[in-house]
Amino acid sequence: MKKLGFGFMRLPLKEDGAIDNETLKQMVDYYMEHGFTYFDTSYVYHGGKSETAIRETLTSRYPRESYVLASKMPTWNVYKTEDVRKYCEEQLAKTGAGYFDNYLMHMLTEKDYDRMVEIGAFDEFKKLKEEGKIRHICCSFHDTAEVLDRILDEQDCIESVQILLNYADIADPDLTVREAYETIVKHGRNVIVMEPVKGGELAEVPAEIEGMFKAADPSMSSASWAIRSMASLPGVMVVLSGMSTMDQIIDNCSYMENFVPLNDAEKEMMKKAGDFFFKEPPINYHKAAVVNPKVKTFLALMNNRLVFTVPHGWQDAMYTSYCTRAGKPADLMKEETDPIVIDGLKQAIASYEKN
Repeated sequence: MKKLGFGFMRLPLKEDGAIDNETLKQMVDYYMEHGFTYFDTSYVYHGGKSETAIRETLTSRYPRESYVLASKMPTWNVYKTEDVRKYCEEQLAKTGAGYFDNYLMHMLTEKDYDRMVEIGAFDEFKKLKEEGKIRHICCSFHDTAEVLDRILDEQDCIESVQILLNYADIADPDLTVREAYETIVKHGRNVIVMEPVKGGELAEVPAEIEGMFKAADPSMSSASWAIRSMASLPGVMVVLSGMSTMDQIIDNCSYMENFVPLNDAEKEMMKKAGDFFFKEPPINYHKAAVVNPKVKTFLALMNNRLVFTVPHGWQDAMYTSYCTRAGKPADLMKEETDPIVIDGLKQAIASYEKN
């Protein structure tokens, strides 16, 4: 299977906000014609319309064996064992897929994972697999690496894990993004990469980074470096891109159709590019006196939001879950003495606890 996946999260839209299925059909056709097969959707993408778009542009137009389809159960809405089957069957009906190749517990955090264990959700996933309604049990994950290590220790049935992974976020060790990736590889599971271009924010990069990219290969887009760098990591099965235009499809297919992993010099360049974003972060706590190391993850999450101005759902999910293990930032702040740390925690509280 080719390593570029088509994420149905940022689809082309008409002026009235509806999904532009005619344009989307052209995009699906181009993608399939160039040998790509992996499609990723969810119960909640596009306000619930993404799975319908899958039926109208993919499953009703192509033989079932010609593509790989993944979808995700809204884990946060699942509180009873029977909810698992209810959502899976509803999603199968919406997509018209017959079965899901990969069926994921969406946006798993420690709190949601504990509830899934308590209600027997993993046993229900196994039953769905035995019945042929799903082929592979998977999850998407939004928490720290230590939590993922526990989950994979306890759940042998999880075959693949979908995680946020891009060259910018792995550069900040306090986010534990790289550690999460390494945890999946350590456990021998497949890595599915989401947000390799960070919601499009790595498609247009600072001049210093763009200069490095152009010097290496003037024909390659900034997005291509972001996607290829993640596809080059060991253990990565597929890298998802939320493509919303034909130009994006054409560009991505051009360098992923005959994918060539990065060489050593290119890998070093990508490390420098990632380091650039956080070498002088807005909250420069690396030069501050930190009393409790647990606050570093909260400060890293706030820096991520300040450096990349578009808020991302994974940040909020991780913040909320981490509070249950590390404690509330307002309480942790009481023992901190450095003004940089205190101000950073205040910013995190104001941003992440605004609701």
